[in-house]
Amino acid sequence: MKKPTRRKKPLKKFVALVLLVVLGYMVIQNGSYILSQGEFPILSDVNLFRKEADTSLGWNLILVNDNYSIPNNYEVKLTELSNGEKVDSRIYPQLQQMFDDARATGLELFVREGYRTSQDQKDIMDERIQQYRDEGYSQSEAKKLAEEYVAEPGTSEHELGIAVDINADTSKCSSDAVYTWLANNAYRYGFIKRYPEDKIEITGVNNEPWHYRYVGIDVAQEMQEKGLCLEEYIETLK
Repeated sequence: MKKPTRRKKPLKKFVALVLLVVLGYMVIQNGSYILSQGEFPILSDVNLFRKEADTSLGWNLILVNDNYSIPNNYEVKLTELSNGEKVDSRIYPQLQQMFDDARATGLELFVREGYRTSQDQKDIMDERIQQYRDEGYSQSEAKKLAEEYVAEPGTSEHELGIAVDINADTSKCSSDAVYTWLANNAYRYGFIKRYPEDKIEITGVNNEPWHYRYVGIDVAQEMQEKGLCLEEYIETLK
C-alpha cells in the first residue's frame, strides 16, 4: 500500500511569494544606499502602501505626503523669480502680490526654495542622511531622523512647484516678523502654512513656519477659518 503523499500547503507558498515581492520592492526602492552603505533597510523604513496622488480635485489640491506620491509624468510650467528660484506659473501672480503687500509693511522677504526636481529632492535627502550618519547613527536611524524634516523624493510639494520656503532678509527685518505676517495674511492670497505646529501628528512633518503651499484663495480662507491642515481639508471633500 502506497503511503499518502503530503500535499504542500498553499498558504506557505503564498506567504513565501509575498515575502519575495516585499524583498524585491525593498531592493528596488533602496538599492542605491544598500550599495553605498552596505546596510539593508528594515521593513519599517519602507512605505508599502504609498499610492499615487489623486488629481481629480484639481492641481491646487493635489495631496502629496508619505502616503501619496506625485503622479507619474506630472508636468508643470515654471516661472523664474528674480533670484533664480522657480514656481508653477499659475501661482506666480498671487505670490508676487503677497510679497508686494508684505514689503509695503516694511518687511523684506524672499523665496529661499521653490520648485525642485526629483533629483534635487534626493540630493537634499541624501545630504541630511549623511549628516546623521556622520554623527554615528545607523542608516535606518539616520533616514528616520532625516524624514522629520525632508520629504522623500517623489513626495515633496516642492516637486509640484506650488510650494515655497519663504525667508526673511535678516539684515532688514526678523524672521519672526515675516513668519507672523505670513501666518496672519498668506491665506488672503491663497497660501496656507502647510505644516503647523499643532498638526504634526497628522502631517507627519515638524513645524515649518517658512513653508507655504498654494491651494487657492477660497480654500485657503476656509482652512484658515476652520483651523484645518490640508490632510483634514481633503477628508472633508470625500
